[in-house]
Amino acid sequence: MKAEITDKEIKERIELNYKRLLEPYYQIENVFSPSDYDWYGDKEGRALLSFVSLYKATGNKIPCMEEMLNVIKSKLNEKLYFGPAYKEGGYIREEQLSGHSWFLRGLCEHYEQFGDSLSFELIKSVIGGLYVPIKGKFSTYPIYREKSTEGGVSGNSGKYIGQWDLSSDIGCAFMSIDGITHAYKILGDTDVRSLADEMIDTFLSIDIVKLGAQTHCSLTAARGMVRMYLITKEEKYLDGAKKIFDLYVNHGGMTYTYQNLNWWQRPDSWTEPCAIVDSFMVAMELYKITGDENYRFLAARIYHNGLSTSQRSNGGAGTDSLICEGNDNLYLSLQMEEAFFCCSMRLSEGLWYIHENKKLFYAVTEGEVKKNEKGIYCDGDIIYCEPSENLLPYAENLIEIDGKKLTPIIKYYKVPMNIAKEAKMRIVF
Repeated sequence: MKAEITDKEIKERIELNYKRLLEPYYQIENVFSPSDYDWYGDKEGRALLSFVSLYKATGNKIPCMEEMLNVIKSKLNEKLYFGPAYKEGGYIREEQLSGHSWFLRGLCEHYEQFGDSLSFELIKSVIGGLYVPIKGKFSTYPIYREKSTEGGVSGNSGKYIGQWDLSSDIGCAFMSIDGITHAYKILGDTDVRSLADEMIDTFLSIDIVKLGAQTHCSLTAARGMVRMYLITKEEKYLDGAKKIFDLYVNHGGMTYTYQNLNWWQRPDSWTEPCAIVDSFMVAMELYKITGDENYRFLAARIYHNGLSTSQRSNGGAGTDSLICEGNDNLYLSLQMEEAFFCCSMRLSEGLWYIHENKKLFYAVTEGEVKKNEKGIYCDGDIIYCEPSENLLPYAENLIEIDGKKLTPIIKYYKVPMNIAKEAKMRIVF
């Protein structure tokens, strides 16, 4: 049997997210980050990408989309990008590269929708001003470093090795593979392609599991490789994306509930909806390219289980606790009510993607709940859990089995926040 995503469900999710992006934090008075925020271009880029994604999904423009572009040049440096301008011999700021990948993505999406000269100009200025000057230096990215348990939900910079100012979001410089490949799709410039190839070749040469890289940046890089394959039809890019996704699924990047560990080898961390969105986008793109059903059912399981708890009732997205190898925790619960500074915005692109592909994200059910190969109660692709008492009113298809009251993982966007933040769902082994 097929359990498809209904039009009602995806419409409800999109409407909630749209309303969240109309709130003051994302409007013109607040959409630009303070000048001392290290993630230069990150919020601005994610906001623009969110606005365009919601426009594509609904046909409605959030006013701030054009308002921010009307004044954006006044917020940029003399090279027309955010933050300090790079000077030869100076530090390469990893978080600045990562943030500008999202800025490029937002600009590229806006240009593809509206064909405006400003977005085109800024795509070129970010590439030429920030990235071209460090071409040839990605191979110097430090891959040997002491293991660390540093880092919060929002990473921090200030670890200096060689010419690099590194982030606790390990590897996030290579988030730029996403933005650079999108810029190459628009510009078709051979210098941009060689820059993308340098980033891709370097990242694929790194043992990202051993390094303890952030799974989000890894999956985002994989999406960029998929894009390069779709542009060029060269198998090496597809092979790179497959390699990263295989590591993610089979070598400690994915939890038992099809969510992500924030970093490889950090079962003490948390999930990140940005990465969960990336994981089902990569899985579905690999399915559409290869026709391999394993990718399709992984995409479905990621959506129906992994993303279920990520969206909150206010339309934003937040982080959850981990249930994975190396962690004795058995309870899904809110780690952070909302990651409003990143995941709530990134969710918009995920919701648009689901809207476009919803017929392919169907779960397969058998009509019988039993333990799967990992000992978790499931009905086919759908994981069942034991909810805390305050979640019982929101349970769907509540059944009793082996003396336990079980329900499919509850979608937190349907649960009021005051209840959700106190709630738990036990994954029964």
